[in-house]
Parts: sequence; structure tokens; C-alpha cells
Amino acid sequence: MTDPITPVLTRNWADERAWKLTNYERQGGYATLRSALHKSPDELAGMIKDSQLRGRGGAGFPTGVKWSLLDPDKSKPRYLVVNADESEPGACKDMPLMMASPHTLVEGVIISCFAFGAKHAFIYVRGEVLHVIRRLQQAVMEAYSAGYLGKNILGTGFDLELIVHAGAGAYICGEETALLDSLEGRRGQPRLKPPFPAVAGLYGSPTVINNVESISTVPAIVANGIDWFTSMGVDNGKGMGIFSLSGHVKNPGQVEVPLGTTLRQLLDLTGGIREGHRLKFWTPGGSSSPVFTDEHLDVPLDYDSVAKAGSMLGTRSLQIFDETVSVVRAVSRWVEFYKHESCGKCTPCREGSWWLAQIMQRIEAGQGQEGDVEKLLDLSDNIGGKAFCALGDALVTPVNSAIKYFRDEFEAGYHTPAWELFPYERNVVYVQPAGVAQ
Repeated sequence: MTDPITPVLTRNWADERAWKLTNYERQGGYATLRSALHKSPDELAGMIKDSQLRGRGGAGFPTGVKWSLLDPDKSKPRYLVVNADESEPGACKDMPLMMASPHTLVEGVIISCFAFGAKHAFIYVRGEVLHVIRRLQQAVMEAYSAGYLGKNILGTGFDLELIVHAGAGAYICGEETALLDSLEGRRGQPRLKPPFPAVAGLYGSPTVINNVESISTVPAIVANGIDWFTSMGVDNGKGMGIFSLSGHVKNPGQVEVPLGTTLRQLLDLTGGIREGHRLKFWTPGGSSSPVFTDEHLDVPLDYDSVAKAGSMLGTRSLQIFDETVSVVRAVSRWVEFYKHESCGKCTPCREGSWWLAQIMQRIEAGQGQEGDVEKLLDLSDNIGGKAFCALGDALVTPVNSAIKYFRDEFEAGYHTPAWELFPYERNVVYVQPAGVAQ
């Protein structure tokens, strides 16, 4: 197999103290910013649009198109908000990126704001990751001291203020409008759309909301050019992306490869499934994406191919499960998570998540009742597409897809507990070494 690995955003992660400004500059950091500030904003925005960079946070909306949708009326200030509230179960790419190389993101923020005319930017980080917050705050302070942020950046007359904001730890704040409400000091709950953030976002002003990886990719595109970026990936899925693999793989972690790489190739790169076991099911885009099985090993991992196969690329959070795992147990845990994280604003999600969790718990315990599977499907039908935001869809997609591929396991829950069919101690990833205190 040809090695598809293409380290761009991850190329300096192993460098000593890669997060420090001096080491980032030694690798060419901020040189792209210096050249970008001498281009016209329209030229920079056009480069991102022509590169076909699609959002790296889940939906895959074209980044340059999102920028172009900003209200052309410039009587109000424009804002950039970086969504760093990575909290999808299984997702682990934005946090390592900010931890290892925060200046990659900071440089992307500055270039992006210059391109579409924002003078204030915010990085909204999940509150629990205090180590990441401190690392980002340090990077921002270094950037201010070096003249990359603040007034008259590098003598060009461009001003930009960047604030790192810590959230309070709510999954719902990964939804862009709930994030905005939280940033404004209110309870994080989704807003009714329209108006969309591009017209009336933060403080009622035009706002761009992009994922960490999306903004971090901007300097590489500006530095290397459109042709370089579009030479990687596939049609309608250009460039590279960070894929995070967890679960029953020999070497879990982050791998940066072109979009369109398959799970089979990624498993080859990470050593494959743990010894003596085989792949049973996996998620291509975190727990909110419909599950795949071993029959999907060769599906190209790009937006359109994954959607055509019945799932979504999402956050590229590949959770790998072997044959020792109960699908019922895994889905039950995900449903419990979404029930806990529901903001309670709309009835389908608030009530539906509770009922789904109750049924899943009794099926897992071997106390399911005849018709419970049909009841799960009926509940899912009344939640999916009918909730106020996408959390309702995230709640039901693993349920529907798991029943599609493993209905017999759900029906076995009418009489046998999942822990008897699949003893939980068999699927643990980490075993406590002998003689080590618990």
C-alpha cells in the first residue's frame, strides 16, 4: 500500500516545545501572515473559496462560501468565532492540534479575519480542557508581544483583538448558535434560524463560525497555493484532514491523510485491529454518525462517499469496535450521553431522549419487551428531523443504524442481558498491570 500520510497541520507536533512562538517561527510560522497582509482581502478570500476547503467540524460546508455569505453591509462590526468546543464522543483532533501547535490556529485566525474584515475574534474552548485553554492563552499572549495581534499588526494598519473564552462544559454549545448565546453570557441553547449567524450572529452582527481545523488549514493554503491543496483528496472533498482512531486498534491516535482514504488504509497505518480479533462495527464521524460494519472497510472517507454509503464523515472520529463489544451497550451509552446533554428546549429531544434511554437500558439488562425494537424505531422517527437543532438527529442515528445491522442483538435483549452475551471484561482496552494498586 502506498503510504497516504500527509503531515501538514501535524508536521511539527513531535518537535520539542512546538507550542512556543520561537519554535513555531523557526519552522516558518507567521511568514505566511507577513505575506498575506500584503495581499488584498478579496484575493485571500478568493483563494479559500477556490481551494474548495470544506468545514472540518462536521457538516462540511464550504469555508469560502460561508465567508462570502456575510452581510455586505459593513456598518456593523464583523466577528470570527472559532468553535473549539470539541465534545463529540470519540472526537480527538482539535484538542491535540491546539495543545501541540496553538500558533497554527492563531495564525489562521489572523489571516482569516483580514480576509473578510473582522477586527474581533473569539476562540470558544470547552471549559474542562484547562490545559488546552492555558496553552492557547499563552500563545495569544506571545502573539500580542510579537506584534501579530493588537493594533497596527506588523505596521500594516490592520487591527485585531483575539480572546480565548472558556465555556462551561455543555455539548449543546458545539451547536453554533448555542455557542453564540453562551459567548454572550446566556444559557447555551440553539437559536431559531433564520436569521443565520452570517447576517445576525454574535451581538446581532455578521459572524463567521468555523471549526479549529478549518481555520488552522488557512495558512497552509495561502502558503502553498490552491493547486497544492486541490491535488490532495477527491472530487468535492479536497485536501487533507486529521482522522482520530480510538478503540480496538493497536496504535490509536491521530493520522493526517488526504480525504478519500479508506478505513482499511488507516488500519494499516495504525497496526490494525488488536491481535486475535476482528472488526465488528465502527463510526466514521463520531457517535452521532450512523455506524458502519466491516463491509464498509473500503468506503472512501470523504463527505459524499460516506453519505452515499449511509453515514456521514462528521468530525472524522473513528471509534473502532471488535467482536467482543455489545452493540446494544455501546448505543445505550451514546443515548445516555445525548439525554444528559439535551438542553431541554424542545419536546422531541427532551422527552424522546429520556424514553430512548429507558428502553435501551432494559434491553441491555435483558428485560426488553416484545415490540421494543419497533418502539425504538418509532421514537426515533418522531425525533429525527423534528428537534430544534441537530442534537435530535445525533441521538437517533446510532440507534437506527445499529438496529439495521444488528437487530438480532437488540431482540436478544428480550431475554438475555448484554453482559452475558458479550462479557464486558473481554473488551477492555487497558488492563491494570499486576501488582499496581487500584
